[in-house]
Amino acid sequence: MATVLTASGMVKNFGDITAVGGVGFTIEEGETFGLLGPNGAGKTTSISIVAGLLEPDAGNVVVAGISISPASVAGKAAIGLVPQDLAIYPDLTATENLSFFGRLYGMRGDELSKRVAEVLEVIGLIDRKDDLTKEFSGGMKRRLNIGIGLLHRPKLLILDEPTVGVDPQSRNSILESVESLSAEGMAVLYTTHYMEEAERLCDRVAIIDEGTFKAEGTRRELVSMVGGRDRITITATGDLSRAVQAAREIPGVFEASHSDQGLEVLADEASRLLPELLRRLAAAGAVITGVEVVEPNLEAVFLHVTGKALRD
Repeated sequence: MATVLTASGMVKNFGDITAVGGVGFTIEEGETFGLLGPNGAGKTTSISIVAGLLEPDAGNVVVAGISISPASVAGKAAIGLVPQDLAIYPDLTATENLSFFGRLYGMRGDELSKRVAEVLEVIGLIDRKDDLTKEFSGGMKRRLNIGIGLLHRPKLLILDEPTVGVDPQSRNSILESVESLSAEGMAVLYTTHYMEEAERLCDRVAIIDEGTFKAEGTRRELVSMVGGRDRITITATGDLSRAVQAAREIPGVFEASHSDQGLEVLADEASRLLPELLRRLAAAGAVITGVEVVEPNLEAVFLHVTGKALRD
């Protein structure tokens, strides 16, 4: 996969306050990179520098091989920015909004009409295309906002807290859209303070707090920092002593024990091991009546590297 974004050594100070202190990362084609942190952590400042809206005090940004700065124009054509604040006109329809912004991108005629129709399908608003956007729900407005960022087929899509203040149904629709765009090869930079969104969407996550990266990596890499393994709780009866021995023989199982209620198993990648584990337990004489898998999450990592919970 080609590298779409390279950001290195980004620094931005506002007086005595360091909003971003030496942040750097890369994003490949088809990869979703998440910035996870609380409000005021430096997420929006970081993406403002990446998008060429804000001049850094130090560092540089390259998108699709072109250096980005507030004065540059060429490189910004490869970026689709979806800000937190809605950038739509309430007295225009969805189609009119998309057509207006498409013309700003230099699109005209049949090319523009075709692309507007494609984007309406992607964001799930084709049936509301002729309705005024002031009549839309908050979630629908957010989806239209994303559509505007997609019009010119950017190589890098930047989404700044796109699900803030939307209903659960619209939120899920937005997350599904992001998943499909990444699957189609688009590089995505996604900021959020929702732990579950980062875990669901992001191939790699940077935990950002007070303007610096406290940790960066895949979910599995980050979880390994706190020594977390998946815990499998199995409700069972039968020959549990023999079942424990069978469980311990499976590669990837680190600990197994039993009680009157059943078994406790610690393992890496429980979802992968579970079918083989259940098969061997049954063969060893265990009668299984229930299974629960608890995976360590990014919340534990955030607490470990920052010393505070994400909501603090």
